[in-house]
Amino acid sequence: MRRPTRDTAESQRRITRRGLVIGGLQAGVMTALALRMRHLQLEQADQFRLLADENRINIQLLPPARGRVFDRNGQIIAENIPSYRITMIREQAGDVDAVIARLARLVELDPGELEKARRDLRDLRGDTPVTVADRVTWEAISRVAVNAPALPGVMPEVGLSRRYPLRDDYAHVVGYVGAVSDKDLERIEAPEALLRLPRFQIGKIGLEARREDLLRGTAGSRRVEVNAAGRIMRELDRQEGQPGADIQITLDNELQGYTHARLKGESAAAVVIDCESGDVLVSASSPSYDPNLFVRGISVANYRALLENPYRPLPNKAVQGIYPPGSTFKMVTALAALEDGQIDINETVYCPGHKEISGRRFHCWKRGGHGNVDFHRSLRESCDVYYYELALRTGIEKISAMAERLGLGEQFDLPMTSVAQGLVPTRQWKLANRGQPWVVGDSINASIGQGFVLASPMQLAVMTARLATSRQITPRLVKSIDGVEQPSGRGEDMGLNENNLREVRRAMYAVSNSNRGTAYRSRIVEDAMRMAGKTGTSQVRNISSGERATGVLNNNALPRTQRDHALFVDYAPYDAPKYAVAVIVEHGGGGSTAAAPIARDITLQALYGGDPPLEAYPTADRPRIRTQQEELRQQRLRPGAGEKDRA
Repeated sequence: MRRPTRDTAESQRRITRRGLVIGGLQAGVMTALALRMRHLQLEQADQFRLLADENRINIQLLPPARGRVFDRNGQIIAENIPSYRITMIREQAGDVDAVIARLARLVELDPGELEKARRDLRDLRGDTPVTVADRVTWEAISRVAVNAPALPGVMPEVGLSRRYPLRDDYAHVVGYVGAVSDKDLERIEAPEALLRLPRFQIGKIGLEARREDLLRGTAGSRRVEVNAAGRIMRELDRQEGQPGADIQITLDNELQGYTHARLKGESAAAVVIDCESGDVLVSASSPSYDPNLFVRGISVANYRALLENPYRPLPNKAVQGIYPPGSTFKMVTALAALEDGQIDINETVYCPGHKEISGRRFHCWKRGGHGNVDFHRSLRESCDVYYYELALRTGIEKISAMAERLGLGEQFDLPMTSVAQGLVPTRQWKLANRGQPWVVGDSINASIGQGFVLASPMQLAVMTARLATSRQITPRLVKSIDGVEQPSGRGEDMGLNENNLREVRRAMYAVSNSNRGTAYRSRIVEDAMRMAGKTGTSQVRNISSGERATGVLNNNALPRTQRDHALFVDYAPYDAPKYAVAVIVEHGGGGSTAAAPIARDITLQALYGGDPPLEAYPTADRPRIRTQQEELRQQRLRPGAGEKDRA
């Protein structure tokens, strides 16, 4: 049955309309595909060509240049120098042993380094570059480059290595860097890929470690095209990293170098603080060591020599070493008693050479005693019995509180390793840590800086600066970061009675300038430069009852390790304090004979900005000082120190 013409026409219209819609959709899709194909094939052709050949593309991290370290005058202390090395990638090398054998015919390979390289090539990911030879010569690099086709997976590289041109002068302050170890990676939460680069160096101790966040910088990257043998054919693009920040520290290189030379031959430490800003101008620990030995891994023999040295070169005695402060603590006891109104400066205490308390006899250093002693004489001649009496009147809590106000028992926020807190004991401390109640003998010992009291040379220098200025001086080690000045350590007024401080300073002046003072032989005779100071001798062993009955045993009769430590603190000039100094000589015997001469020389060197004129010294000392100055100049210009002078 034929459909009506009208129905046929309607059906054709519907089919045509549907065809147009479908055709339009198909045309739209085809157009979109064509445009996308054009975009991919023309505009992104290079990118997708590289992606298609990704087996021929390597993305490599670019280690940043580590930030440099300068002294306060801009002299370089830690720098980066070019270092050539040869690396290997296992998955590109194929037969690793065969490639290493061919490489060994071109370059001398250290057996120890080669063994470690084989271990890393076995254990690490196949695409990780492993250092096979480090610190090679340019000639060796050239031979490897010429023979590149026969050495698949082997790449000569140039990197940066840390160098310390001033060597041992800053070992304890700046520290050193070393290759990232497994222990370092375990310690760091989510270590970044940069730390896994071959022989990448991070700070191990000192400023290098404490300011690693600033010094390291951030990595860059580059994409390179390699051939089937792993050879780099061309660099496709590069993103430079951010170099680490340059740090300027407060230490003065000339004064630091002089101090190390002056301390040579001693197990000792010295600190110099600027009384205006709190800047640490000197932080010296003797003997020291060459930090360059550690940068690429110190040998077993060299490390054993450092460990077995009886003068202990590795610890930083200036901030890490804590010692009984001895009589340098007497200013603390005196000021606590004066502030508490327990003593008048004109009141006298009789010293027969000892004081008996609770059936126990506590001796003065002077066996025959000092007789009647007032405040100024007690400090000038360092009478122990006078301070025993002050301890009984004042009590340990007030003495300890004054010690803390003056900076003892405070762990300063300095970017150095193992900065010690020291110890200012209290009744609660002894009960909590020793399980015993405080007894009066503990107060007696503490009053002269013995017993439980412990302080570092840095803390003693801060104490002296605070006494000299009445301000809460805080030591500052970092002067600027990338040229941005860091906060000063000047501090606010401590709120102590200025009259009491003035009397303490007058007594310290007498220590160095009165012919009865314990440091008179180490005085400064130039009127404008005169110093105020205090000697100290701290006992390092327990004295037997027999020795106690006959007085203090002569240090010269003892083995070195049982002799007393010698200490001296001072500030100068007396009328307008510029520098505060603390010196300790381990097992040096007496503070007046071992530590005071060193401190006096360092103080004068700081005041004059170089070798002082002989007129600043007592007349009898000038021939010896002339010879000493010449010897120290020669010592600072010793063979190998030339690079120090050129730095």
